[in-house]
Amino acid sequence: MTVPTTRTQFTEFCLRKLGKPVIEINVDDDQVSDRIDEALKYYWDYHFDGSEKTYYKYQITTEDKENKYITMPENIIGVVNIFDIGSAIGLNNIFNIRYQIALNDLYTLTSVSMVPYYMALTHVQFLEQMLIGRQPLRYNRHINKLYIDMDWDLLNPGDYIIVEAYMVVDPAVYSDAWSDRWLQRYAACLIKQQWGQNLKKFTGMKLPGGIEFNGQRIYDEATAEREQLEKEMIYSYSLPATDMIG
Repeated sequence: MTVPTTRTQFTEFCLRKLGKPVIEINVDDDQVSDRIDEALKYYWDYHFDGSEKTYYKYQITTEDKENKYITMPENIIGVVNIFDIGSAIGLNNIFNIRYQIALNDLYTLTSVSMVPYYMALTHVQFLEQMLIGRQPLRYNRHINKLYIDMDWDLLNPGDYIIVEAYMVVDPAVYSDAWSDRWLQRYAACLIKQQWGQNLKKFTGMKLPGGIEFNGQRIYDEATAEREQLEKEMIYSYSLPATDMIG
């Protein structure tokens, strides 16, 4: 069996799974393409291998400061956090707290306990959280605009923002995604459901030799299989939902 590595090979794999070329699959090429796109979107939304955590680096422009948002790439489906802007422990000069503690308190790492150093940094982070807080974020994947509710005068054109986000695993870039067994089964199931949908209106029509169309049965089988695959996705391949505390 040839493992599909391109969209064309994946399409032919799904059609062969349904019986091609022994059986004629009464589905248009555009319909097949639509069902594969639908399967990919479901795969990206729910499968733990359908997306990956990434740290997206973005350079601020003058237009961004005026708009008070940054434009995210199309393949970003969710934004979780951004690295703190203006953090007291993130400065890269002699006024950095890390530098001052190391200069005055940590003469050597072998004879001095690291516990006070760790507690001091934890305390500073706690004070920043209480007095300054994190920058609130607003993001919608269909708009692709990340709004950061903060004082934008803290940033200058040319500065960088690091965004913690989730990016889809694009099979056009990572061809191994086409070999995912669940995706193959789900895409074939959607094509089968479309096949049954196309033939439903011919149910009861007899062909020469007594052969009779039964598109409704194909549709019902595909619908039941789809429900089973989506249930399998939720219980076996989706990451558990995290609690929200507010």
